[in-house]
Amino acid sequence: MSVLGSFSLAGKIALVTGCKRGIGRAMAEGLAEAGADIIGVSATLETEGSEVGASVAAIGRKFAGYACDFSDRSALKAFVEQVIAEHGVPDILVNNAGTILRKPAAEHPDEFWDEVIEVNLSAQFVLSREIGRAMLERGSGKIIFTASLLSYQGGITVPGYAASKGGVQQLVMALSNEWAARGINVNAIAPGYIATDNTQALREDNERAESILARIPQGRWGEPEDFKGPTVFLASQASDYVNGATLLVDGGWMGR
Repeated sequence: MSVLGSFSLAGKIALVTGCKRGIGRAMAEGLAEAGADIIGVSATLETEGSEVGASVAAIGRKFAGYACDFSDRSALKAFVEQVIAEHGVPDILVNNAGTILRKPAAEHPDEFWDEVIEVNLSAQFVLSREIGRAMLERGSGKIIFTASLLSYQGGITVPGYAASKGGVQQLVMALSNEWAARGINVNAIAPGYIATDNTQALREDNERAESILARIPQGRWGEPEDFKGPTVFLASQASDYVNGATLLVDGGWMGR
């Protein structure tokens, strides 16, 4: 196989969570451009007529859309059962769904903590366990998590988010330790400061936004499209010997 051929996802099915907009939508589109059909899910995704579904269809790939509240454990398990029944076991799982709630630690309420940990970490484990079990039976699969700069740093006013993303990075290594020898590659992508809904509050704070931009060696905020290539790499045969890794896509932030 040629090196370019090793990046092809022709004939593959990818399940992408949090795909309605931002990084998740770009990930879904990138996977489709590489040849994969897409199963997309977000809390408020339209099951018919979504923008991401139209985009994938325009690329020439199939799209099946679902809505699921990842803070509802029973709804998540029912979703997994439905997906496997209707589409079989995905070849690729992208755990991108997430949320962020901001409040200083001393005022951070239990409900903020519980929601963020459930959506960003617990739901990711449950989904990976259920899909991963079926991948193990097949003997192949690619699982990609969305980590964060706050997998490495503590952040400000987001203790639940920082804890969840630190947990994601550890979960990637834990699953990889058990599954790498059985044909399942588990890795993560850690976005830097990206122009999405999650960073809107930061970008609207002129002082904070200026200080962030000054530290990014590349000199710009990232864009969702910056995640197409890294996602295809980790989803394809090109990354078959990559396990338990977190790929930084941050414009050089962590090297500063």
